[in-house]
Amino acid sequence: MSINTTAWQTLWTNVNLATMTEGAKGYGAIENGAIAIANGKIAWLGTEAQLPDFDFNTVKVIDGGGTWLTPGLVDCHTHIVYGGNRANEFEMRLEGKSYQEIANAGGGIISTVKATRAASEEALFKSALKRLKALHQQGVTSIEIKSGYGLDTDNEIKMLKVAKRLGETLPVTVLKTFLGAHALPTEYKDRADEYIDLVCEEMIPKISASKLVDAVDVFCEGIGFNLAQTEKVFAAAKAHHLPVKVHAEQLSNLGGTELAAKYQALSSDHIEFLDEAGVKAMKSADMTAVLLPGAFYFLRETQLPPMELLRKHKVSMAIATDANPGSSPINSIQLMLNMACTLFRLTPAEALAGVTCHGAKALGLSGKKGQLAVGYDADIACWDIEQPAELCYQFGVNPLVNLIQAGKVVI
Repeated sequence: MSINTTAWQTLWTNVNLATMTEGAKGYGAIENGAIAIANGKIAWLGTEAQLPDFDFNTVKVIDGGGTWLTPGLVDCHTHIVYGGNRANEFEMRLEGKSYQEIANAGGGIISTVKATRAASEEALFKSALKRLKALHQQGVTSIEIKSGYGLDTDNEIKMLKVAKRLGETLPVTVLKTFLGAHALPTEYKDRADEYIDLVCEEMIPKISASKLVDAVDVFCEGIGFNLAQTEKVFAAAKAHHLPVKVHAEQLSNLGGTELAAKYQALSSDHIEFLDEAGVKAMKSADMTAVLLPGAFYFLRETQLPPMELLRKHKVSMAIATDANPGSSPINSIQLMLNMACTLFRLTPAEALAGVTCHGAKALGLSGKKGQLAVGYDADIACWDIEQPAELCYQFGVNPLVNLIQAGKVVI
């Protein structure tokens, strides 16, 4: 079959490809390979021996020097827009203070809400930009950013505006998730149903109309919102044609994942306490399980997510930083790869799939990002490594050589 090479603009040669295509064995590796880019998309890939004839006068050929190429990494669960920090609470915990003592001292998520509400849009942007730069410089080309520290209409919109601006400032695809149902603000103490009414009847319609949101999330947990409240938010999101996702089964098994499956949710995140019925529900709805080893590590949890059940039922497993000020103040996707293997016992191939093809699926980006395949966006990371497992094996020395987004070298 003849291959049309006339549109090719760039050709990378002398590279090894970890294609991370869903269903491929391991990394979907192509050694001694090449990859062609046209109009921001992957136009061809294969071994150098398979290269078709092309016009050297119109195609820029780049020698990759034997490096490995992977899809640009996807961090599918973050909270990187927020005011202040919680280092004082970290210190208090290590000095022996209880959760209640910290809360009584003004700590917890409400302290971040206060700081976020008090911060200007510009201050939130500047602080979040540092975090996004750190992730970008480690190979992240797509990221989800959640709201959820405003907990009123104006401040939730402020956070989402910042997330949008971040995506306009750095060459990173930013998906914005509305997480108004993250916690109960102090002004609604003991009135959770009334707050959920605000989320559903005012926040979601306004934010949807503003085109600032790509999905809606809920923290369904004993310290968050119950099943009835969660379902009300899901119904409001669906009425505005917004996909849903859920923080669920992190501390207990309330059935949030099974509920989310009924609404064809993109993902269920955390899921340490998920049972087999929940896993089966995820599979039937083609949901992605988002595993968050940073929070597991930082909170010193002991209940592991049900990896064997997820494998048994062939549920896609994504990995993300959960970068946030309270439970995972970690802005390192490379560290997450290592933790996914060391703490959760994923194989390196599973972990790398978690921040490529499965991370993209968790954001509804399947068919566009997360794989090296013809027709996909040319978001590509170039690594100075001898084998893909090195990306999970070592952290602290950044092996990223180049980063390509939409066909353009941005690092």
